[in-house]
Amino acid sequence: MIAEDKPPLSVVIISLNAAPAIAACLESVAFADELVVVDSGSHDGTVDIARRMGARVIEHEWHGFGPQKQFAVNQARHDWVLCLDSDERVSTALAQSIGAVMKNPSHQAYAMPRRNRFMGRWLKHGEGYPDWSLRLFDRRRARWSDDAVHEKVLTTEAVGRLDADLLHESAEDLAGYLAKQNRYTTLQAAALFAKDRHSSPLLVAFSPVTRFIKFYFFKLGFLDGLPGLTHIGIGCFNSFIKYAKLLELQRRRDSA
Repeated sequence: MIAEDKPPLSVVIISLNAAPAIAACLESVAFADELVVVDSGSHDGTVDIARRMGARVIEHEWHGFGPQKQFAVNQARHDWVLCLDSDERVSTALAQSIGAVMKNPSHQAYAMPRRNRFMGRWLKHGEGYPDWSLRLFDRRRARWSDDAVHEKVLTTEAVGRLDADLLHESAEDLAGYLAKQNRYTTLQAAALFAKDRHSSPLLVAFSPVTRFIKFYFFKLGFLDGLPGLTHIGIGCFNSFIKYAKLLELQRRRDSA
């Protein structure tokens, strides 16, 4: 039975050692009828916090971002789902927008602008905003891709847009953020290699340059000060190292 005044919406969240953030995430979506947390082995109290906040917690071995998120979607009681990461929060304005949409959806999937907080500053330009993210959808018309990293929602339907922000506020320090990016670029290179995509010295050298010009100048990243410069700089380095790792995989294969 749907709770009174709550839309027939399931919020699904994946988590791993998210104790510092999970409560704020769940509190921000208290408007939804169901909260589902799929946890992949937390040992910091995440599961207990989520249950105290009213979430149904399911423990599930990690299989990559795309498969993990689709597993979470499959556990929902409702067909309409809102997918979040544990370090994200739905702003008050976005909660109101979602509530209004759920009364009479004109689309089967909706994207929303995600605002990233980096080095203590909410980014407004560059790669940090608006960072459109498709998170609200009817699971009968859309699903998560099988990508282990940089997963995306796949749909053949027209995608609507909500005009209020999803807030992403990672608790990581810069060292932790860089360590995560190193893991991501390894996964990205492996995924490209599996798809028989190719790298080259020119791609390694120039992909970060074109990325910097796009986001720092054309997307006005310079207006976000040092946090914006740092965020874009790390993104450019990620591009460099991703293609360097792919080139290394190619050369290992060719020399075998």
